[in-house]
Amino acid sequence: MSQAQIKSVQCLSPGGLHQMTYKEWGDPANRKVLVCVHGVTRVSDDFDRLAMALCDEYRVVCPDVVGRGRSGRLKNPLHYQVPQYVADMVTLLARLDASTVHWVGTSMGGLIGMSLASITDSPIRRLVLNDVGPSLNPEAIARIGQYIGQDMRFASFEEGARYIREISLPFGPHDEDEWRKLAADVLRQNEQGQWVRHCDLGLAEPFKAATPESAKQGEAMLWMAYDAIACPTLLLRGEQSDLVSHETALAMAARGPKARLVELPGVGHAPTLMKEQQIRIVRDFLLEQNVS
Repeated sequence: MSQAQIKSVQCLSPGGLHQMTYKEWGDPANRKVLVCVHGVTRVSDDFDRLAMALCDEYRVVCPDVVGRGRSGRLKNPLHYQVPQYVADMVTLLARLDASTVHWVGTSMGGLIGMSLASITDSPIRRLVLNDVGPSLNPEAIARIGQYIGQDMRFASFEEGARYIREISLPFGPHDEDEWRKLAADVLRQNEQGQWVRHCDLGLAEPFKAATPESAKQGEAMLWMAYDAIACPTLLLRGEQSDLVSHETALAMAARGPKARLVELPGVGHAPTLMKEQQIRIVRDFLLEQNVS
Protein backbone atom coordinates (compact mmCIF):
# COMPACT_ATOMS: atom_id res chain seq x y z
CA MET A 1 0.00 0.00 0.00
CA SER A 2 1.73 3.16 -1.20
CA GLN A 3 -0.56 5.48 0.77
CA ALA A 4 -0.42 5.67 4.55
CA GLN A 5 -3.43 5.13 6.77
CA ILE A 6 -3.79 7.35 9.83
CA LYS A 7 -4.69 5.37 12.94
CA SER A 8 -4.52 5.89 16.70
CA VAL A 9 -4.24 3.97 19.94
CA GLN A 10 -5.24 4.99 23.45
CA CYS A 11 -2.39 5.11 25.97
CA LEU A 12 -2.11 5.80 29.70
CA SER A 13 0.05 8.22 31.66
CA PRO A 14 -0.07 9.09 35.40
CA GLY A 15 -2.21 12.08 34.38
CA GLY A 16 -4.82 10.06 32.51
CA LEU A 17 -5.49 8.78 29.00
CA HIS A 18 -4.11 10.19 25.75
CA GLN A 19 -4.22 9.30 22.08
CA MET A 20 -1.11 8.36 20.11
CA THR A 21 -1.61 8.67 16.38
CA TYR A 22 0.46 6.71 13.89
CA LYS A 23 0.87 6.34 10.14
CA GLU A 24 0.71 2.80 8.81
CA TRP A 25 2.11 1.80 5.42
CA GLY A 26 1.88 -1.55 3.65
CA ASP A 27 -0.31 -4.60 4.16
CA PRO A 28 -2.19 -4.19 7.47
CA ALA A 29 -2.20 -7.99 7.81
CA ASN A 30 1.60 -8.24 7.58
CA ARG A 31 2.86 -9.37 11.00
CA LYS A 32 6.39 -8.32 10.09
CA VAL A 33 6.43 -4.75 11.41
CA LEU A 34 8.95 -1.94 11.12
CA VAL A 35 8.46 0.80 13.73
CA CYS A 36 10.08 4.16 12.93
CA VAL A 37 10.25 6.77 15.69
CA HIS A 38 11.31 10.39 15.24
CA GLY A 39 13.42 12.89 17.17
CA VAL A 40 12.37 15.16 20.01
CA THR A 41 10.59 17.91 18.02
CA ARG A 42 9.96 16.01 14.79
CA VAL A 43 7.00 13.89 13.65
CA SER A 44 6.05 10.62 11.95
CA ASP A 45 6.05 12.24 8.49
CA ASP A 46 9.86 12.31 8.65
CA PHE A 47 9.85 8.67 7.60
CA ASP A 48 7.61 8.96 4.52
CA ARG A 49 10.38 8.17 2.04
CA LEU A 50 11.83 5.35 4.13
CA ALA A 51 8.35 3.88 4.63
CA MET A 52 7.58 3.95 0.92
CA ALA A 53 10.90 2.18 0.24
CA LEU A 54 10.20 -0.58 2.77
CA CYS A 55 6.42 -1.11 2.78
CA ASP A 56 6.80 -3.92 0.25
CA GLU A 57 8.57 -5.93 2.96
CA TYR A 58 6.99 -4.59 6.16
CA ARG A 59 3.94 -3.07 7.65
CA VAL A 60 5.69 0.22 8.45
CA VAL A 61 4.34 2.02 11.50
CA CYS A 62 5.42 5.59 12.24
CA PRO A 63 3.95 7.08 15.43
CA ASP A 64 3.72 10.70 16.46
CA VAL A 65 5.15 10.42 19.96
CA VAL A 66 2.77 12.01 22.47
CA GLY A 67 3.10 15.80 22.51
CA ARG A 68 3.92 15.96 18.82
CA GLY A 69 2.03 16.15 15.55
CA ARG A 70 -1.39 14.51 15.44
CA SER A 71 -1.05 12.85 18.84
CA GLY A 72 -2.52 14.13 22.09
CA ARG A 73 -0.78 16.17 24.78
CA LEU A 74 0.06 15.14 28.35
CA LYS A 75 -1.57 16.96 31.25
CA ASN A 76 1.73 17.02 33.16
CA PRO A 77 4.63 18.00 30.88
CA LEU A 78 7.18 16.50 33.28
CA HIS A 79 6.01 13.11 32.01
CA TYR A 80 7.48 13.86 28.56
CA GLN A 81 10.30 11.40 29.19
CA VAL A 82 11.55 8.09 27.81
CA PRO A 83 9.77 5.80 30.34
CA GLN A 84 6.40 7.23 29.31
CA TYR A 85 7.27 6.88 25.63
CA VAL A 86 8.35 3.26 26.14
CA ALA A 87 5.05 2.50 27.88
CA ASP A 88 3.16 4.04 24.94
CA MET A 89 5.14 1.94 22.47
CA VAL A 90 4.35 -1.25 24.40
CA THR A 91 0.67 -0.36 24.03
CA LEU A 92 1.18 0.26 20.31
CA LEU A 93 2.98 -3.05 19.78
CA ALA A 94 0.17 -4.89 21.56
CA ARG A 95 -2.29 -3.27 19.15
CA LEU A 96 -0.18 -4.26 16.13
CA ASP A 97 0.05 -7.95 17.16
CA ALA A 98 3.38 -8.26 15.37
CA SER A 99 5.31 -11.51 15.18
CA THR A 100 8.55 -9.72 14.24
CA VAL A 101 9.47 -6.11 15.07
CA HIS A 102 12.34 -4.16 13.58
CA TRP A 103 12.99 -0.65 14.86
CA VAL A 104 14.44 2.54 13.41
CA GLY A 105 14.85 5.36 15.89
CA THR A 106 16.22 8.83 15.24
CA SER A 107 17.68 10.57 18.29
CA MET A 108 14.90 10.37 20.90
CA GLY A 109 13.29 7.55 18.89
CA GLY A 110 16.55 5.65 19.22
CA LEU A 111 16.59 6.09 23.00
CA ILE A 112 13.06 4.67 23.11
CA GLY A 113 14.12 1.73 20.94
CA MET A 114 17.27 1.15 22.97
CA SER A 115 15.25 1.01 26.18
CA LEU A 116 12.64 -1.31 24.70
CA ALA A 117 15.22 -3.60 23.08
CA SER A 118 17.01 -4.03 26.42
CA ILE A 119 14.00 -5.59 28.14
CA THR A 120 13.97 -9.37 28.59
CA ASP A 121 11.91 -11.05 25.83
CA SER A 122 11.77 -7.80 23.86
CA PRO A 123 9.99 -8.20 20.51
CA ILE A 124 12.65 -6.12 18.73
CA ARG A 125 14.75 -8.33 16.43
CA ARG A 126 16.75 -5.64 14.60
CA LEU A 127 17.57 -2.15 15.81
CA VAL A 128 18.75 0.95 13.95
CA LEU A 129 19.99 3.80 16.15
CA ASN A 130 20.14 7.00 14.12
CA ASP A 131 22.71 9.34 15.66
CA VAL A 132 22.05 8.51 19.28
CA GLY A 133 23.73 6.58 22.05
CA PRO A 134 23.99 6.26 25.83
CA SER A 135 26.47 9.16 26.14
CA LEU A 136 25.14 12.44 24.78
CA ASN A 137 27.08 15.69 24.54
CA PRO A 138 25.68 18.11 27.20
CA GLU A 139 26.32 21.11 24.92
CA ALA A 140 24.25 19.53 22.16
CA ILE A 141 21.47 18.72 24.63
CA ALA A 142 21.53 22.37 25.76
CA ARG A 143 21.38 23.52 22.12
CA ILE A 144 18.33 21.36 21.44
CA GLY A 145 16.68 22.24 24.74
CA GLN A 146 17.09 25.95 24.08
CA TYR A 147 14.72 26.07 21.13
CA ILE A 148 12.23 23.37 22.17
CA GLY A 149 10.19 25.58 24.48
CA GLN A 150 10.35 28.81 22.50
CA ASP A 151 6.90 30.04 21.50
CA MET A 152 7.78 30.81 17.88
CA ARG A 153 5.04 32.30 15.71
CA PHE A 154 5.43 33.12 12.05
CA ALA A 155 3.34 35.36 9.82
CA SER A 156 3.81 33.08 6.80
CA PHE A 157 4.80 29.52 6.03
CA GLU A 158 7.88 30.82 4.24
CA GLU A 159 9.03 32.62 7.39
CA GLY A 160 8.51 29.50 9.47
CA ALA A 161 10.26 27.33 6.88
CA ARG A 162 13.33 29.58 7.03
CA TYR A 163 13.45 29.12 10.80
CA ILE A 164 13.11 25.32 10.57
CA ARG A 165 15.86 25.25 7.96
CA GLU A 166 18.13 27.36 10.15
CA ILE A 167 17.82 25.14 13.21
CA SER A 168 18.03 22.02 11.03
CA LEU A 169 21.22 22.81 9.11
CA PRO A 170 23.07 19.97 10.91
CA PHE A 171 20.79 17.57 8.97
CA GLY A 172 23.18 18.11 6.05
CA PRO A 173 22.59 19.16 2.43
CA HIS A 174 19.03 18.90 1.09
CA ASP A 175 17.37 20.29 -2.01
CA GLU A 176 14.63 22.93 -1.84
CA ASP A 177 11.78 20.40 -2.02
CA GLU A 178 13.29 18.39 0.83
CA TRP A 179 13.75 21.47 3.02
CA ARG A 180 10.15 22.47 2.30
CA LYS A 181 8.89 19.04 3.36
CA LEU A 182 11.03 19.07 6.51
CA ALA A 183 9.37 22.38 7.41
CA ALA A 184 5.84 21.45 6.34
CA ASP A 185 5.93 18.31 8.47
CA VAL A 186 6.43 20.27 11.71
CA LEU A 187 4.51 23.51 11.07
CA ARG A 188 0.78 24.11 11.32
CA GLN A 189 -1.47 27.16 11.20
CA ASN A 190 -3.18 28.19 14.44
CA GLU A 191 -6.59 29.83 14.83
CA GLN A 192 -5.03 33.27 14.46
CA GLY A 193 -3.56 32.31 11.09
CA GLN A 194 0.00 32.19 12.42
CA TRP A 195 2.36 29.34 11.65
CA VAL A 196 3.62 27.50 14.74
CA ARG A 197 5.50 24.30 15.46
CA HIS A 198 3.28 21.23 15.73
CA CYS A 199 4.31 20.17 19.23
CA ASP A 200 3.62 20.92 22.88
CA LEU A 201 5.96 23.60 24.22
CA GLY A 202 5.82 21.71 27.51
CA LEU A 203 8.35 19.29 25.99
CA ALA A 204 10.99 21.67 27.33
CA GLU A 205 10.02 21.12 30.98
CA PRO A 206 12.05 17.91 31.56
CA PHE A 207 15.09 19.64 30.03
CA LYS A 208 14.69 22.52 32.46
CA ALA A 209 14.30 20.13 35.39
CA ALA A 210 17.47 18.18 34.57
CA THR A 211 20.53 18.50 36.81
CA PRO A 212 24.14 17.34 36.28
CA GLU A 213 23.45 14.58 38.80
CA SER A 214 20.31 13.36 37.03
CA ALA A 215 22.11 13.50 33.67
CA LYS A 216 24.96 11.36 35.01
CA GLN A 217 22.52 8.87 36.49
CA GLY A 218 20.58 8.78 33.22
CA GLU A 219 23.73 8.07 31.21
CA ALA A 220 24.64 5.17 33.49
CA MET A 221 21.17 3.69 33.08
CA LEU A 222 21.35 4.07 29.29
CA TRP A 223 24.67 2.22 29.15
CA MET A 224 23.13 -0.56 31.24
CA ALA A 225 20.24 -0.74 28.79
CA TYR A 226 22.57 -0.67 25.79
CA ASP A 227 24.73 -3.47 27.20
CA ALA A 228 21.61 -5.61 27.68
CA ILE A 229 20.60 -5.43 23.99
CA ALA A 230 21.02 -8.77 22.24
CA CYS A 231 19.65 -8.09 18.76
CA PRO A 232 21.75 -7.01 15.74
CA THR A 233 22.18 -3.24 15.91
CA LEU A 234 23.19 -0.61 13.35
CA LEU A 235 24.48 2.76 14.51
CA LEU A 236 24.26 5.57 11.99
CA ARG A 237 26.30 8.60 12.99
CA GLY A 238 26.53 11.92 11.26
CA GLU A 239 30.26 12.45 10.90
CA GLN A 240 29.80 16.03 12.14
CA SER A 241 27.35 15.12 14.91
CA ASP A 242 27.62 17.24 18.04
CA LEU A 243 25.36 14.86 19.98
CA VAL A 244 27.17 11.52 19.63
CA SER A 245 30.96 11.65 19.64
CA HIS A 246 33.14 9.40 17.52
CA GLU A 247 34.55 7.95 20.75
CA THR A 248 31.06 7.04 21.99
CA ALA A 249 30.30 5.44 18.63
CA LEU A 250 33.46 3.32 18.85
CA ALA A 251 32.51 2.27 22.38
CA MET A 252 29.08 1.21 21.11
CA ALA A 253 30.76 -0.86 18.41
CA ALA A 254 32.90 -2.62 21.00
CA ARG A 255 30.41 -3.47 23.75
CA GLY A 256 26.81 -4.60 24.28
CA PRO A 257 25.34 -5.60 20.91
CA LYS A 258 28.55 -4.37 19.23
CA ALA A 259 26.70 -2.11 16.84
CA ARG A 260 27.73 -1.97 13.23
CA LEU A 261 28.91 1.61 12.79
CA VAL A 262 28.32 3.66 9.65
CA GLU A 263 29.42 7.31 9.72
CA LEU A 264 27.90 9.62 7.12
CA PRO A 265 30.13 12.43 5.78
CA GLY A 266 28.80 15.96 5.54
CA VAL A 267 26.02 15.28 8.06
CA GLY A 268 25.61 16.32 11.69
CA HIS A 269 22.70 15.58 14.01
CA ALA A 270 20.83 13.85 12.60
CA PRO A 271 20.64 12.04 9.25
CA THR A 272 17.10 12.52 7.92
CA LEU A 273 16.89 9.13 6.16
CA MET A 274 15.44 10.94 3.15
CA LYS A 275 18.45 10.38 0.91
CA GLU A 276 18.64 7.25 -1.26
CA GLN A 277 22.06 6.32 0.11
CA GLN A 278 20.87 6.51 3.72
CA ILE A 279 17.70 4.55 2.90
CA ARG A 280 19.77 1.87 1.17
CA ILE A 281 22.04 1.46 4.20
CA VAL A 282 19.03 0.97 6.48
CA ARG A 283 17.22 -1.35 4.06
CA ASP A 284 20.28 -3.53 3.48
CA PHE A 285 20.84 -3.92 7.22
CA LEU A 286 17.23 -4.74 8.01
CA LEU A 287 16.80 -7.24 5.20
CA GLU A 288 20.20 -8.91 4.98
CA GLN A 289 20.02 -12.68 4.66
CA ASN A 290 16.24 -12.45 5.22
CA VAL A 291 16.84 -12.51 8.95
CA SER A 292 13.97 -12.33 11.42
